[in-house]
Amino acid sequence: MSAAVGRPIMLLGVGSVLGLAAGVFASRLLEQIVYRANPRDPVVVGGTVLTMALLGVAASAIPAWRALAVDPSKLLREE
Repeated sequence: MSAAVGRPIMLLGVGSVLGLAAGVFASRLLEQIVYRANPRDPVVVGGTVLTMALLGVAASAIPAWRALAVDPSKLLREE
């Protein structure tokens, strides 16, 4: 399982770090878009990172679990 999900998790981590860096640099624009919330607020940033991390893990783990649940001998017999 870790072989199937390891690379997407690594890509998710790199993307999260790059996204946070871009968010810090674009914080002035975000202040105009996000009403009643400071984009540098730790609750907002933490909630966003947590939500995106959970979605990324689910998007990579669910197909991996489904693929690993298939019996390889049945697939080889079909072809």
